[in-house]
Amino acid sequence: MSKPTTTIPRFASEAEERAFWEGQDSTAYVDWSKAKRAVLPNLKPTTKTISLRLPQHLLDSIKVAANARDVPYESLIKVWLQEKLHS
Repeated sequence: MSKPTTTIPRFASEAEERAFWEGQDSTAYVDWSKAKRAVLPNLKPTTKTISLRLPQHLLDSIKVAANARDVPYESLIKVWLQEKLHS
């Protein structure tokens, strides 16, 4: 069931619009029951470069494991961290 919505005002600038929405509840302006999920297939997750000190023997072992799987060792480390986080 759709509810009546308030008309969204016109804005002179993006800053004005941002200030408006910071103080408003969007449910008075948008019927969210008609919303559709947006699919953005070409977006990549944001990554951040970090520095991580590892013992040489550990890094060598990781590189051997990565080579056996034919993947870059940095990618293997990311996969292992993700798996550990979710276990």
